[in-house]
Amino acid sequence: MNRQPVLEGDRLTLRPLLPEDWDALYAVASDSRVWAGHPSYDRWQEPVFREFFADAMARGGALAIFDKVTGEIIGSSQFDKPELEGPGEIEIGWSFLAHRYWGKGYNAEFKRLMLAHALEHYERAIFQVGEDNVISRKAMENIGGVLTDRTRTFERGGGVMVRHVVYEITREGFEKRWGAC
Repeated sequence: MNRQPVLEGDRLTLRPLLPEDWDALYAVASDSRVWAGHPSYDRWQEPVFREFFADAMARGGALAIFDKVTGEIIGSSQFDKPELEGPGEIEIGWSFLAHRYWGKGYNAEFKRLMLAHALEHYERAIFQVGEDNVISRKAMENIGGVLTDRTRTFERGGGVMVRHVVYEITREGFEKRWGAC
């Protein structure tokens, strides 16, 4: 599967994240509201986001999200390497949107595009969400994410351990909600 496709929706275009996207993407990420409730609540700070951006570039699979009307970058999301957590699955994550796009269906649109692409190749997509991240958990439920009994714990930095819950969307579940991949 191509982890950096160009995907077109009604309002959004997703394309591979490029090093030259730094300034525009940091302009989005520097709004502390974007990270409210997120385990990495300090990601709005330039040194923290610079490390996040470098990791995204090194990992591969990172996409920039553009508003088709304005042409502006409004966020980012990533496909991880497939089958790291289990056979037949791929993780979608590290997602964020400019605050002004919250609650207007943009999250659902870009996730639908990514899911349709991923589920052509894999049986399910997983999403790891900070257990206390109420906003992201609600967003997962809004797009049909099913909470599993799987959890992961990651070190956030400074020895702080953060528990994540795992949501999944299967190909069958996607097709019931949105139609064929």
